[in-house]
Amino acid sequence: MNPGLDARRASVRALKFVLESRTALDAALSQTPEFGRMESRDKAFARLISATTLRRRGQIHAVLSAFLEHDLPEHAGEARLLLETATAQILFLDTKPHAAVSEAVTLAKTSANSKRFSGLINAVLRKVVAGGREIADATPLSDNLPNWLRDSWQAAYGIRTVEDICAVVMRDPPLDLSLRQSPDSESLAEAIGAAILPTGTLRKPEIGDLTALPGFDDGEWWAQDAGAALPARLLNAQPGESVLDLCAAPGGKTMQLAATGASVTALDASPKRMRRVADNLGRTQLAAECVTADGQTWGEAQSFDAVLLDAPCSATGTLRRRPDAAWIKNQEDIASLIPIQNALLDNATRLLKPGGLLVICTCSLQPEEGEFWLDNGLARHPELEIDAIRPDELPELEDAIQENGAVRLTPDMWADRGGIDGFFIARLRKTAKA
Repeated sequence: MNPGLDARRASVRALKFVLESRTALDAALSQTPEFGRMESRDKAFARLISATTLRRRGQIHAVLSAFLEHDLPEHAGEARLLLETATAQILFLDTKPHAAVSEAVTLAKTSANSKRFSGLINAVLRKVVAGGREIADATPLSDNLPNWLRDSWQAAYGIRTVEDICAVVMRDPPLDLSLRQSPDSESLAEAIGAAILPTGTLRKPEIGDLTALPGFDDGEWWAQDAGAALPARLLNAQPGESVLDLCAAPGGKTMQLAATGASVTALDASPKRMRRVADNLGRTQLAAECVTADGQTWGEAQSFDAVLLDAPCSATGTLRRRPDAAWIKNQEDIASLIPIQNALLDNATRLLKPGGLLVICTCSLQPEEGEFWLDNGLARHPELEIDAIRPDELPELEDAIQENGAVRLTPDMWADRGGIDGFFIARLRKTAKA
């Protein structure tokens, strides 16, 4: 076994899954034969190579295009991925250039599909080492996005903001933790080596091995981006209230709600994902009723004091943590998700008691899955009205609050702290007369 070679081979195979089968990166890595037998450190290296290649794909293509006299033929896909992953290592990771070049050539020679290109790979990568940095630095960061995504973001937020978003998205994300009990935050933050963000999330600069951190075994915290922690916080569930977490997996928001002392029902359509919710509840010693069902239609006589709807979406706000999301989704996928999001909002409204609160959110930067979704929902449900989110509820994120009281988070917010996942969040009240 050669751990470095195996990690690089796994990254190439995983990227092939991601780009050809539109498979999520973590699932793609788990399907590679090498990944399962690697040590944790080598698994992390394989994922880092893959994620960096996806994040920096536009810059990588610009560099390779400058040094390839002719584009590689269609059947040379593996050779192309070897060039891309090696270029990612040379320009954006701390890999020694000679190691990246040598291992790429070695991998090329082990495959019948890429063996004939091994000399070309060697020659091109040596040019990348000598002159690739200048080309990469001259390439706009927004070129790393697929065309459809870049164009939609520029239309929604403007070119300057998109470049600012991409500057954050290109960096490795920090580790964010939500606490089961916030009074312990200062001592736990010190033990973990984390800072406390204004919204209460603990943030550690590097992710590392979660299981080795203080408090893991005791279930004192769970990993959850600071942006993802806001919807449950803004629902402001109270002890004894009946709360429905619709589309609950993987369970971060369920645990937040359960920690308030509310009576929580966690629902998700996927049995596998629902088991993960139950496992997370068990580790943190929190309680919720777990239900596996379709949130679009579930519930007959049930009604709840509050409902949290984190609807399935394109996840384009999460590219800091999921760079594959840019490449496994497209505009057609968003169009297919909109009816599901609408049906979930309709059912959430039906299940909410008069006078109750409904928080809706998506981890998407697409207006179709945020602002337009809200407007359409309000048009269908005159019994709903916006319960405006106040500046004091979002300390140091006040600029995210829109004129109507909804929230639009973009990853460039808190850029000096490591950014935040993109989210759309709105809080609604069902009028008592409904």
